[in-house]
Amino acid sequence: MPVRTTRSAILPGRPYPLGATWDGDGVNFALFSANGEKVELCLFDRTGQREQQRIVLPERTDDVWHGYLPDATPGLLYGYRVYGPYAPQHGHRFNPNKLLIDPYAKALVGMHRWSDAHHGYRIDSGRGDLSFDRRDTARSTPKCRVEETTVTWGDEKRPNVPWDQTVVYEAHVRGMSMRHPAVPEPQRGTFAGLATRELISYLKALGITAIELMPIHAFVDDRFLVRRGLRNYWGYSTLCFFAPEQRYLSTGRLRELRTMVRRLHDAGIEVILDVVYNHTCEGNELGPTLSFRGIDNASYYRLNPEQPRYYIDETGTGNTLNLSHPRVLQMVMDSLRYWAAEMHVDGFRFDLCTTLGREPHGFDPGSGFFDAVRQDPVLSRVKLIAEPWDVGPGGYRLGHFPSGWAEWNDQYRDTVRSYWRGDHGLLPDLARGLAGSADLFQHNDRRSWCSINFAACHDGFTLADTVSYVDKHNEANAEQNLDGHNHNCSNNYGAEGPTDDPDILDLRDHQMRNMLATVLFSQGTPMLLAGDEFGRSQQGNNNAYCQDNEVSWLDWSADDRGQALLRFVRRLIALRKAHPVLRRPRHLHGAEVSDAGIKDLAWLSPDGEEMTDGQWQDYFARCFGMLLAGDAGHFVDAAGHPETDDTLLLIFNAHTEPVPFVLPAPGGETDEGDHVWSNLIDTAAPTRTAGKLTAAPGDMIDAEPRSVSVFRLVQEN
Repeated sequence: MPVRTTRSAILPGRPYPLGATWDGDGVNFALFSANGEKVELCLFDRTGQREQQRIVLPERTDDVWHGYLPDATPGLLYGYRVYGPYAPQHGHRFNPNKLLIDPYAKALVGMHRWSDAHHGYRIDSGRGDLSFDRRDTARSTPKCRVEETTVTWGDEKRPNVPWDQTVVYEAHVRGMSMRHPAVPEPQRGTFAGLATRELISYLKALGITAIELMPIHAFVDDRFLVRRGLRNYWGYSTLCFFAPEQRYLSTGRLRELRTMVRRLHDAGIEVILDVVYNHTCEGNELGPTLSFRGIDNASYYRLNPEQPRYYIDETGTGNTLNLSHPRVLQMVMDSLRYWAAEMHVDGFRFDLCTTLGREPHGFDPGSGFFDAVRQDPVLSRVKLIAEPWDVGPGGYRLGHFPSGWAEWNDQYRDTVRSYWRGDHGLLPDLARGLAGSADLFQHNDRRSWCSINFAACHDGFTLADTVSYVDKHNEANAEQNLDGHNHNCSNNYGAEGPTDDPDILDLRDHQMRNMLATVLFSQGTPMLLAGDEFGRSQQGNNNAYCQDNEVSWLDWSADDRGQALLRFVRRLIALRKAHPVLRRPRHLHGAEVSDAGIKDLAWLSPDGEEMTDGQWQDYFARCFGMLLAGDAGHFVDAAGHPETDDTLLLIFNAHTEPVPFVLPAPGGETDEGDHVWSNLIDTAAPTRTAGKLTAAPGDMIDAEPRSVSVFRLVQEN
């Protein structure tokens, strides 16, 4: 049966808001396309398989095509066809034979099913993308669904955790619950699974304050992965910036996502989304036509100005979104506001964020995107985290983002891994990282929390694999082990991968405790990779982006070693929370905070004295102390209230032998008399009770091999 085309059923409507908006009486449709010549709204039956009607949008205002359907209601399935020139050599790739997804769609129905027809050109023509494909894609393309926009959250309250109290937990919605025994089978791998009481109770008991979810925006499985029997598990291939990924909805309804957010908030846990606004799933000039390319290729993407047939690729994925265009920037801002205001998300981690700050002249911390975020009354109040690089020229920009932004600090990760591996000459680098990396972040009134400190993240080895493998083992990715980077800063300590040798296993556990303690006791914002707290392995795969299986899913049946590590991590987080001196919001520089000469931060050599220039330059030195003053009245919390704390001494020893260490006298006094140093925690004695070991100022103790120990200055009874 032919599809009926009509104009009579539709009213002019309005050019705003963009997308499909139900007002109680009907639905307004608005789609931006500056270079399009006609837009058809395509309506489908409830199954999404039969196209019932095509309606030409009757009006165009400021390059927005719009129309209003009276009596249309939420649940209506639709898509678009956009007419215009197919002239790749001029940057235009319109093809009305391809059903297109509304960039503002709030929900999608039906999974994308690959075929050659999804390309705007004939793959078999011999002319590449200069040919034209007339096959229709309506049956194999997801449909947009009109959603009700008015949602009542009741008395739900956001946690609003200050940055200096934040502990981030990077996780994957699917991987968190796929193997959890308490999650009902139908809910595994979904928002409902993550929202179960058992999982949220686990996160709360662990002590984290924010869960950073890897991409949940709708995405596609790359065709080359499907052909290999793999999937785009990580989700860094966005199809729509407003709609959640369908496979994460056990019910198919958005309320499931809202319920997850609310339950996490009720537990005091913030929700941060990893978002990918730097590129889309449509790839380069040989990629498919699914949405943006067919709506207005020349507006949505950065094209080579001399050869607009080709894309500027600063992301390594084939294309780059053109945030220099006001309508594309508007889409990104509208998407962010939707997730923050309508879905109550607490913050965002921006994938390849350097790309978002690129203008035609290059990266600019004063770019239109950063300026728009800074002045926005909603977005300026949420947590903003940059992945501070892309693959374009000058793409590595760690420390160059605007005030108010935090950044993933990969230099910190590499330093921590290398130091505990036993590399030489790293004391200055480690000290800078422990103090919040002021050399990178202290400008424009940026605070120490700007440094997101981690020893492992989704991209690379897990913490357990960092101490179990020298080389990557990505064979399961079917790329001849050529994918993934080789700079792992790792060690296997005597055996590559799994082993039954108890000495090797003990050392690996010890090194994991060292790195976790370093991350959680550094100034800045700590981040844990999900599963690192109990020693999760990916079998040496450092690029598990396509492993939607046991390689990536968390195995909750941790053995005795895993349970012991978990208990230790809980102690570390609790200790950080209990001592504000470990998480000062401002950078510390060794300033005197009392008349007795006590400094906010002092670096000590094993002789108990402050480090000299020569000792800092000692290539073979791998042991030093970090003295943090807790003097009352000289420090304030994020709200500006005076914050008092104990004085703490942290001793780091990466040598393979004990190092005699003289415990200092605060303020430089040689005889404190009424004070002792009480050990709070030691990675070499993970089960020792806090306070069981004490020593007086001036006493010499042994800093155990490969250990972090924390002492508190207390008054003797």
